[in-house]
Amino acid sequence: MQITSKPDDVRVERRASLGETALATLRSTAKRIRWIDLVFVALFVVLLIYTALTSENFFTERNISNILRQNVPNGLLSLGMLFVILTGGIDLSVGSVVALAAILSAGLQSSTSTPVAIAVAMLASAACGLFNGVVIARYKLEPFIVTLATMGAIRGAVFVYSDTPQTPVDPAFRRVLGGFVGGGGWLDSLAVAAVIMLACYPLAWVFLNRTTTGRAVVAIGGNKEAVRLAGINVETKTVLVYVLSALLSGLAGILLAARLGIAQPSLGGGYELDAIAAVVIGGGVMGGGGGGALGTLGGVFTLGLINNLLNLQNVQSYWQQIVKGGIILFAVLARRKQR
Repeated sequence: MQITSKPDDVRVERRASLGETALATLRSTAKRIRWIDLVFVALFVVLLIYTALTSENFFTERNISNILRQNVPNGLLSLGMLFVILTGGIDLSVGSVVALAAILSAGLQSSTSTPVAIAVAMLASAACGLFNGVVIARYKLEPFIVTLATMGAIRGAVFVYSDTPQTPVDPAFRRVLGGFVGGGGWLDSLAVAAVIMLACYPLAWVFLNRTTTGRAVVAIGGNKEAVRLAGINVETKTVLVYVLSALLSGLAGILLAARLGIAQPSLGGGYELDAIAAVVIGGGVMGGGGGGALGTLGGVFTLGLINNLLNLQNVQSYWQQIVKGGIILFAVLARRKQR
């Protein structure tokens, strides 16, 4: 009597095989030392030494605290951008979502409680990501075009909703989310927002490396068709990464409004450039096929160190944009064969 495999059994075997293959690929990739990664590590070390030698204020507790606080928005946006880039996409709407969440979380406090205002801001952010993901996955449109359109649409909607800055009315909102951990010593200089941002990275690492869904996200960027043939719903995973990107952008907007004590419609302009730069510096490959949470965190702090160095040297912000653009171009060219 011949025994045939059931379709469900075959699908399970294919998924298990895909998971093992993706994990093996990640491990083999981690073992390879790429020269471009060594270049960025060396750049970070050189910048660290140079800044320490040229500025006596660099290693002060206040400056280190400022670096951590200022990197919170980019740290969260870069993590969301990593998820999207791993699938071969890109999200240009993250800066606009930051403004949307900041305006809603600050402005709604005058008519409702702070937790409700934060919840509405996060739901609105998730809705933006859901729209991006569904349009991209369902209609097979280019992520660049879709998110470019939503970037302008969301920004315009924010200006329509409120063309004036919004100030939070709940003092606890700024004191807690925009304040410091406290407790004496160095904890007095450790921002709550920085703790939240740093806690997201281990969670992202576990998600990408220890869960079936996370491994599928990584595999989609390597070979989308192979993942589809293995029985995995590519569309669902694509929608998921854009929702995660928008949620992290919304969280960044809320924390930014809490730190600044004010939110305005122009908030978050150009943040997508910093997020893309941090992912690429940290090993992300445009078009999918490379990148990780820990590398992205390194890219965030490398970019933050560059910004801090230029600020300490009183370099104009326009030059900072030139430097970021050059770094992105160099990193993309250097990693063009990795995919």
